[in-house]
Amino acid sequence: MQISLCCYIVILMENNSIFIGLLQLLAGIGIFLTGCDIMSSNLEAASSDRMKQLLAKVSNNKIVGVLIGAAATVVIQSSSATTVMAIGFVNAKIISLLQAATIIFGAEIGTTLTGQLVALGMFGDSEISLSVLFSALAGLGVFVTMFSRKEKVRIIGNVLTGLGLLFAGLSTMSGAMSGFAQYPQLKDFIATLQSSFLLILIGAFLTALIQSSSALTSIAITMVAAGLISISQGIYLTLGANVGTCVTGMLAGAKSDSVNAKRTSLLQLIFNVGGVALVYLSDILLSLLTSGKTTYGTMISSMFPDAPHTQLAMFHTIFNIASVVIALPFTEKLVAFTERLIKDEPVQNDIEHFYYVNENMISTPTVAVDQIKQEIENMSNIAIQNFNIAVDMIKTLNFETEEDFVKNEKELNFLNENLVDLVLKIVQSGKVSGKDLKYLSTTYKAISDLERIGDYAENIVEYAHNLSSSNSAFSKTLLAEIEAMRRLINNLYLLVLISYKSGKRKLSKEIKEMEANIDSLSQHMTNIYITRLNNNELSGTSGTDYLKFYNDTERIGDHLINLIDQDYILSH
Repeated sequence: MQISLCCYIVILMENNSIFIGLLQLLAGIGIFLTGCDIMSSNLEAASSDRMKQLLAKVSNNKIVGVLIGAAATVVIQSSSATTVMAIGFVNAKIISLLQAATIIFGAEIGTTLTGQLVALGMFGDSEISLSVLFSALAGLGVFVTMFSRKEKVRIIGNVLTGLGLLFAGLSTMSGAMSGFAQYPQLKDFIATLQSSFLLILIGAFLTALIQSSSALTSIAITMVAAGLISISQGIYLTLGANVGTCVTGMLAGAKSDSVNAKRTSLLQLIFNVGGVALVYLSDILLSLLTSGKTTYGTMISSMFPDAPHTQLAMFHTIFNIASVVIALPFTEKLVAFTERLIKDEPVQNDIEHFYYVNENMISTPTVAVDQIKQEIENMSNIAIQNFNIAVDMIKTLNFETEEDFVKNEKELNFLNENLVDLVLKIVQSGKVSGKDLKYLSTTYKAISDLERIGDYAENIVEYAHNLSSSNSAFSKTLLAEIEAMRRLINNLYLLVLISYKSGKRKLSKEIKEMEANIDSLSQHMTNIYITRLNNNELSGTSGTDYLKFYNDTERIGDHLINLIDQDYILSH
């Protein structure tokens, strides 16, 4: 007579050892996930600049893209983080959807390293297994962090702590699984879970719940090693983990305004589900053709007969590499398919929105900092657009473009108010590297400077309205001088933007000369102001507005200089 699930639960809960084992398993999972998070965040912080350079250099060579995606995941120990980075770079138009696809393929290979580390840690006997030895790194890392003031050394200490906690969690989980394996009733119940489809669903659900395919795969490896589940059951739990890990990417894509970001997350889901479906169906076919004698489980067992802890880790690696090899030739078609599923949206003409920032990327500061930088660059473009619109108005007294000016001004105000809040959230995440943290400390002033440029452009529009209301206009000589000042400001802007994009935050000789020319022209116009009033070139009203125009444009130049004058920014 079969015992129902409820009866099993009652029997298990009556046994204190089983209950203690469950607590031990939860503790192990908690320690393991904490270790993964500490190690991943510190590795990301330590390598953030190199990671950005690495991912941004993905070429159209698909194999190179796969290798970079795998390397990035090995470095930061998180395929989810690599996927989110790829989505962020697509959103920022740094890489194409095709390039993002190859990075995601590589990330699936790179993430198998954790499983291999777990299998490695289970070598040795119960007294001196490698996981016990590696766990000692947690204490070593803490001491390094406590007694060092250098940021790079502290990061290394945190990485050691995270790695040690990962193995400590593994050791705790392994102990719990070994304890569970001593109870025939529990093993009999687990043995009833033979439905491969159900196991895939369980694996996907648990991975989505704990947000870590590495953790679920590691648990499955310890269960196989303890004899609690068969290798076939472990394989299907691992396949489910490959599906569940897509949740992070889907969330990042869903919260992005970028169509290509949504396509990237969908592409990951199609790739992972497709690979799992292929193994699922081929395993069923293989079993039918051999009358159940041969499955992927029996094949991997025969390949590694005396190492049950290695079997599942090796399957995970072989499966992911095989999936990439099969999918790589069809990458273009896969990208085209996602483009058909998610159509291009109409061009967004509304105001008050971010162009590059995706708030979901705050959890991945490497990407978020780049997006903030691009948003500030875009903000500078909007500010200069308004300056040029305002100059056109004061020269022609034609106000047809004023509606565009007002939209731009509202966008500048929106960015001024909301970008600062986002920067604060990124800093408070505690995952920002020293260099990025230094850059973020300069963004508050930069955002304010750009908003002030917009305000001075508003002043110029007001002067244009004053001229129009008083039926006044500037002479050709004065208009030529205004155009000369406009050219100086635009040339200065181009030089500043080049420096800002390159990260060179010191004033170059060219920029200093341009600033001197602006100051000189403004001072000259002020000096001859009275002479022009006496010659009736200017009236009282137009003369005042003309003088204010030069004062405002000089200040616009100062605010542009502030964007790259690191010493000035950090001292305010």
